[in-house]
Amino acid sequence: MYKFKKRFTMRETKSSRILAFLLAALLLLGVFSAGGPVAFAEGEDDRKTLTVGFDADFPPYGYKDTDGSYIGFDLDLAEEVCKRRGWKLIKQPIDWNSKDMELESGSIDCIWNGFTIQGREDSYTWSKPYIDNSQVIVVRASSEIQKPEDLAGKTVIVQADSSALAAFTGEDAEQVNKDLAASFSELQQVADYNSAFMNLEAGAADAVCLDIGVAQHELINRGDSFRMLDAVISTEQYGVGFRLGDTELRNQVQETLDEMAEDGTFRKIAEIWGLSDNICLGNANDREDSTAESSEEGKEAVTEAVTDTGNKKEDNNFFEKFWSITKQLGTGMLASLAIFFLTLIFSMPLGLLLTAIRMSRFKVIQWLAKIYISIMRGTPLMLQLLVVFFGPHFIFGVETSSSYRFYAVIIGFSLNYAAYFAEIFRAGIEGVPLGQREAADVLGYTRIQTFWKIIFPQMAKRVIPPVTNEIITLVKDTSLAFALAYTEMFTLAKQVTAAESSILPLFVAGLFYYVFNILVAAVMARVEKNMRYYDRHTRVKRREIAARKARGLEPKE
Repeated sequence: MYKFKKRFTMRETKSSRILAFLLAALLLLGVFSAGGPVAFAEGEDDRKTLTVGFDADFPPYGYKDTDGSYIGFDLDLAEEVCKRRGWKLIKQPIDWNSKDMELESGSIDCIWNGFTIQGREDSYTWSKPYIDNSQVIVVRASSEIQKPEDLAGKTVIVQADSSALAAFTGEDAEQVNKDLAASFSELQQVADYNSAFMNLEAGAADAVCLDIGVAQHELINRGDSFRMLDAVISTEQYGVGFRLGDTELRNQVQETLDEMAEDGTFRKIAEIWGLSDNICLGNANDREDSTAESSEEGKEAVTEAVTDTGNKKEDNNFFEKFWSITKQLGTGMLASLAIFFLTLIFSMPLGLLLTAIRMSRFKVIQWLAKIYISIMRGTPLMLQLLVVFFGPHFIFGVETSSSYRFYAVIIGFSLNYAAYFAEIFRAGIEGVPLGQREAADVLGYTRIQTFWKIIFPQMAKRVIPPVTNEIITLVKDTSLAFALAYTEMFTLAKQVTAAESSILPLFVAGLFYYVFNILVAAVMARVEKNMRYYDRHTRVKRREIAARKARGLEPKE
């Protein structure tokens, strides 16, 4: 009878745990599927916002200013369009490699960031071309390279999925460019042009191929360290890319751009950024009638804009620059801290729940937990983040919004780290001697009382070292949020690096991670020390008893 009651109680308890697990899974699924906006499907009269996706490391078309705001030629155009149509502009930095998923899922409304039309005509719904662009080669000022033919046997860098890459390896690339690329020692791809110039400056590469507008901006901002070759590798045109078939929004934006071209606003914005010679929207005769004086004024304006930061940097000493960059990274630091603490808050309890399921006697449930843990530990966290964010659209057909990015980051991190914590907790529980469970059973403890009063405290003490390692890893893994274009500290540091043309922001970010990890390690060491107080007290007591016995004395009561 006693064994029957015991088994019944065990099954009842496990059934409750299974029910709790299913409820938690349904809750996570609800959050996972939430966040889909209806803004994309809104009609002309209902639209309130325009979310523009752009690469924040692509000056002068879109990048972060020293005051923390996003600026650039394309963003100024988008701002004017929204102003005239009564929309609110949402500037959404994105990971350029994920731009198609961003657009398809509805988290952005368009890609507006020096976006080349050629080779992508059938992949997007395009606006009219508005900028003529060329691909050029930049080398170090001291380099002996004078023409493209001199690049034979050299290392050339391009941005991933860029026009420069397509000019060398694309299906429509000219044969002369394909032959030129075949002569390179290596054609490397990097995520952004700041990384490209860092490689070039360090001597890890011999040349960078990039858009002429970006090249001009970089040459002005980086001083006399680099120079541009006279030859042009290829030419193409920029347009605004919308989701394939979204002609309604394209027509609204194009109508406003045409108005801006007619009244001269488009040209004024182009002159501010030194791009008036490149515009191709509007009347061609009007472009030819523009005077050299207005062009020079535009170039002087952009020169003043992009060198203003450089002049300030020259006047400031190292500590002033360090403090200025630290202030710029402040919001990113808070974002990283939010990811860190919220992940711990959600992943640890979920990990404990997974441990209970993993140790269940119900084989089906146990294997489900094993499979889940195996998937979470066996696949990259970055991939899991992409699945959490884009999954609702590609699996359930739900459109995602920019506001869902943060929730997706927390969900993805929590689900991933819960799997690791679950295995750590399981090892700690199995390390507690079985005799203690049997003793608690004899004393009349219920299974819940046995776990929380006897098993859990000992497990918590045993798992402190491996848990500390996971927490320290979490601090560094927060940088992976960039995969969802969520601007945490490291992503922000890369953007500031591009704007400042300096590697110092990356060192400041590294210092933040290092100091924060020191604090985490100190806190966890203190926790471990406090939890071992009983063990130390017991060992001291035993040594005192042994010493008194050795002297022939009776132990103290």
